[in-house]
Amino acid sequence: MDKFDVCIAGAGVIGLAVAFQLSESTRFKTKKIVVTEPEANFGHHISSRNSEVVHAGIYYPTGSLKAKLCVRGKQLLYEHCRRYDVPFHMVGKFIVAQKVNAHRLATLQGQAAKNGVSDLVWINDNRLKTEEPAIKADYALFSPSTGILDSHSFMQSLLYTAENNGVMFAPYTQIKAVARSTAGFMLDTCITDGKSEQRYIFQAEHFINCAGLDAHHLAKNIDGLSPTHIPSVHMCKGDYFNYSGPSPFNHLVYPIPEQNTQGLGVHSTMDMMGNVRFGPDSEYVDQLSYFVDPRKAKAFAQDIADYFPEISSKKLQPAYAGIRPKLAAEGEPPADFIIQHNDVHGIPGLVQLFGIDSPGLTASLAIGEEIAMALP
Repeated sequence: MDKFDVCIAGAGVIGLAVAFQLSESTRFKTKKIVVTEPEANFGHHISSRNSEVVHAGIYYPTGSLKAKLCVRGKQLLYEHCRRYDVPFHMVGKFIVAQKVNAHRLATLQGQAAKNGVSDLVWINDNRLKTEEPAIKADYALFSPSTGILDSHSFMQSLLYTAENNGVMFAPYTQIKAVARSTAGFMLDTCITDGKSEQRYIFQAEHFINCAGLDAHHLAKNIDGLSPTHIPSVHMCKGDYFNYSGPSPFNHLVYPIPEQNTQGLGVHSTMDMMGNVRFGPDSEYVDQLSYFVDPRKAKAFAQDIADYFPEISSKKLQPAYAGIRPKLAAEGEPPADFIIQHNDVHGIPGLVQLFGIDSPGLTASLAIGEEIAMALP
C-alpha cells in the first residue's frame, strides 16, 4: 500500500498554494506529498471564476483571518509573481462615493489602517476627474497596492514548482472515505476519467481538506469527525459581464460596499489585456450552475450607472459566473475563513478549510504558509 506524509484534497488555488509552501519548507521538502483532484486538471471551479484581483486588505474586520492573511498574502503573492514571471499589474483601485456616503469612505480608510494597510489616498472630485474622467463621484479612496494577475498562470506556477519539488498531482481522483489508522489516515478513492473506474486506497500521516465547494461534503466522510465541526456552507453565485468597446477606465473601480451584503458591489475590473468586465453580483443558489442570464444586463447597468453614467446595457455581454462557498446564510453578516486544526476537532494530522471565498486568491500563499508552519 502506498504511503504519503501529506495528502491535500483539492487542486484549486488554496490546495496548490498549500502544496507549494509545504514543498518549499525545510521540514516537508523531502516528504511525500500528494494533491488529489476529481477534475482533469487544476482550478476548475472557484479559483478560475473570480475577479482575479489582488486585494489590499481594506474591508475585513481587524484581527480576522481574512484581514491578516490578505495583507500577508498580498506581499507573498507579488513576490511570487516577480520570482516566477507570473503576469500581474499593480493597477490600483478607486473606491468611489457621493457626498452622502463620504463618511463611509473615511470609515473604510480607518478600517484599512487598523489592518495594516496605510497607503490609501483620499481623492477629491477634481483629481478623480483627471484620473478617471468617466467616473461620476464626489470622493474616492485610491488603493495603489490593489492589482490584477493571471490566476491560471499563478496556479500553473504553483503546481509546476511543487511537482519539481517532488509533489505528486493526482487528477481524476475522488476521495470517497477517510478512515483513521495508526499511520494517520486511510484514504479510499475512486480514479475515473469518465470511461473507466479504479479503486485506490492509500495511507497519509496528514490530511488537508482544501476541497472548496465540496469541503463540507468531504468532511462528512471523515471517520470520527464530529458533525459539530462541519459548518453549513451556502453557495453564492456571482455573474460577470464583459464590456464591449474601449476601456472607459485606467484603474479598477469599486463602489462603496452595500451594508449587510455578501459582496463588494458590482465593480469594474480588467484582465491582463486591459479588457473591462463588471461583476460580480450575489445570488444564493441551491444548484451548481454557471449559466449567466443575458437579461441581467439591465440590472447590472442600473447599478453601474451610479458611478459610470454613460453605461449602456447593450455594451454588456455575459462573460462567466463563479460560485463562492459562504459560511454566512443570506442576510447574515459576512463570515471569516475557518481553518481547523487538531485543537478544534481533536483529530491529529487533520486540517480543514471552510468558507475560503474572497480574498482567498490573494490570501492563498499566506494560508499555505500558516498551514506549513502549523503542521507537526
